[in-house]
Amino acid sequence: MLKPVRPDIAALEALDDRLRWLSAWTIHNANHLRESPDGLKVGGHQASCASMAAIMSALYFHALGPNDRVAVKPHAGPVLHAIHYLLGSQSREQLENFRGFGGAQSYPSRTKDRIPVDFSTGSVGLGVAVTLFASLVQDYLTAHGFMPEAERGRFVSLIGDAELDEGNIYEAIIEGYKHDVRNLWWIVDYNRQSLDATTADRMFRRFDDMFETCGWKVVTLKYGKQQEAAFGEPGGEALKRFIDETPNAEYSALTYLGGAAWRERLLKDCSGAVKPILDARDDRQLQSLMTNLGGHDMAALVEAFDAAKDDDTPTLFIAYTVKGYGLPFAGHKDNHAGLMNPTQLDQLREQMGIAQGQEWEKLAGIGDNARTAVEATLERAAIRRDKRPRVFGTVTVPALPAPTGEEQSTQAAFGRILLDLAKSGEPLADRIVTTSPDVTVSTNLGAWVNQRRLFNRRELTDTFAQAKIASAQKWRGEDKGQHIELGIAESNLFLTLAATGLAGDLFGTRLFPVGTLYDPFIARGLDALNYACYQDARFLLVATPSGVTLGPEGGAHQSINPPLIALGQPGLRHYEPAFADELAAMMEEAFRLIDAPDGESTYLRLSTRNVVQVARPDDGWRSGALAGAYWLREPGEGAEAAIVAMGAVMPEALAAHEELARDIPGLGLLAVTSPNLLHRGWTAAQAARWKGERQPSHVERLLSRLAPGAGLVTICDAAPASLSWLGGVLGQRVAPLGVDRFGQTGTLPDLYAAYRLDGTAITEAVAELLLQL
Repeated sequence: MLKPVRPDIAALEALDDRLRWLSAWTIHNANHLRESPDGLKVGGHQASCASMAAIMSALYFHALGPNDRVAVKPHAGPVLHAIHYLLGSQSREQLENFRGFGGAQSYPSRTKDRIPVDFSTGSVGLGVAVTLFASLVQDYLTAHGFMPEAERGRFVSLIGDAELDEGNIYEAIIEGYKHDVRNLWWIVDYNRQSLDATTADRMFRRFDDMFETCGWKVVTLKYGKQQEAAFGEPGGEALKRFIDETPNAEYSALTYLGGAAWRERLLKDCSGAVKPILDARDDRQLQSLMTNLGGHDMAALVEAFDAAKDDDTPTLFIAYTVKGYGLPFAGHKDNHAGLMNPTQLDQLREQMGIAQGQEWEKLAGIGDNARTAVEATLERAAIRRDKRPRVFGTVTVPALPAPTGEEQSTQAAFGRILLDLAKSGEPLADRIVTTSPDVTVSTNLGAWVNQRRLFNRRELTDTFAQAKIASAQKWRGEDKGQHIELGIAESNLFLTLAATGLAGDLFGTRLFPVGTLYDPFIARGLDALNYACYQDARFLLVATPSGVTLGPEGGAHQSINPPLIALGQPGLRHYEPAFADELAAMMEEAFRLIDAPDGESTYLRLSTRNVVQVARPDDGWRSGALAGAYWLREPGEGAEAAIVAMGAVMPEALAAHEELARDIPGLGLLAVTSPNLLHRGWTAAQAARWKGERQPSHVERLLSRLAPGAGLVTICDAAPASLSWLGGVLGQRVAPLGVDRFGQTGTLPDLYAAYRLDGTAITEAVAELLLQL
């Protein structure tokens, strides 16, 4: 076995300087040198990059292995690009186009950047928490035999200290404690400055307690080697006490003011005790000593990372840093989005020994004697240098038959379809992993869990079953279980779906995640849902129950706007089936989309209402339903009116159609299954027409069966705007029915009458439209 190569601290320090320079220069080029046709500030975060440069140098050029995966602090994105530039996997062209169209992205992006990015970051705190759930997914894959133990890696998150104000981080570590997660490093860039202010001293002293309570080790990197040596000098105890007791805001201000200010303040506060230390150093050396914090000291960083590399206990590193370290505005409270001016940039270039015109040279400023060691360190870096190819088409999706039954709710049908799949022996069933935030039973996942069991790395017995207490839930946990039970935190649900939905990309094994929650609580985790979609994670989201149709639960559990959320969410396809056969087709399509190169995630909005199933002469409806709508009752050619209905209110639409069709010849009934897909197709067709293509969209073809001035009565158990936009497709009049205020408890007849979702409302709306024609 080869002995590990000892790190070359001087080479890592030289690379730290290169990262600080290249990140600052990339941002400077974008803001001061590149042509700006709109005159707007491009932006960037030179100070945030500078505080992370040493940490990222120690990690990427020494500590990380090829299977380790990192979520980089959003504002340190330019440092990540600089790392890959030095390694040859990023181009100068991309750096010169930083924050430009098609160039290196503002914040690390899995799908848009050309370098390997494990996790997109940008929405504060979510890039931190997703690493915890990715570690859980890695445990899941190895336990199920989908991934060799030898290919396991560590998950690292680089955290801005202000991100620790985000509540989703604490929801995540609580969940992680329940599941005994491991192989996690979270490294806090504790520069003590946020966007608006310096961070609170008193609060930060409690973070170590919070993490330790949840089973984490906490390693504090406060002092660099210079400071530790100075503590052993006469006056060292007083110096250490001063460093420990000085408030964050004052430490930052003194850093900005420099050596003379440090000298004056130390003499004042320490009553001369530190005079021997001050006398031995000029102002420049004193500034170097006082800013030699653990997060900038390469030897301290390497030592800490090496000490933790063989331990799989989750570890929080609190690395004290200076925001803007090494830059002229280091420590200034306004430096978050501050930019060096050209004069300051030139001074930094000269300070680093970089000749004018050599700014983009990879190893500019590094002398010949040091260059060999730096090149060797770059060569030894074990991280991946290329993007992993995405894995698709690995599992055959079988046909999913609809459950039989004259009356069914879509929620109950969902549970039966999953149960049948669990018993089928199909390979797809072994790749499905379900999850739910403490609503497994009430979203009809219980039968699946009975069949496929809870996932837990340790055996969990069913205490009630052992005690011979009757229960419909016969749950036990084991490492081969396929359901990840979560606490009541929707953010954790969507982060779990993000991590499992990236299994094919991160680990080379495609999983088929299915997450369930109550429909109104999508909004509670909406940021994390958007984050999952931005990464192109693939999953099936089942939201049920929904709408005022959930009568007895009242307004708090009656969702109104989720279809509108889905209408504007990229990467998420929304379906709202009325019948069990529609649902089966949509689930089959959703699984196909998870494993397709051109796929996406799917959101099913289901209902607890039992609905009489319709008789089908053939499968002609299926393609239309998957495209967003189909004629449940065909209109007459040139008909003057149509009822347009979605989801749980279909019985009212059918009854109204039956009553009105006798008096209104050709009245049609359009079953909408996805406003999202209809709208997407419509706008795509419009964009194509601007390019000279004349292919009508699916919704245009459907509505063109009606007269040009026909009236549409739209009805859904959701915000009326979910369907009312259909009038704009061909300029037809619309009478929109739906829910536009919070509901209350009650029976369905009472609620449907109160919110105008019943047959009477439909009949009145059709009559009013016809009078206007």
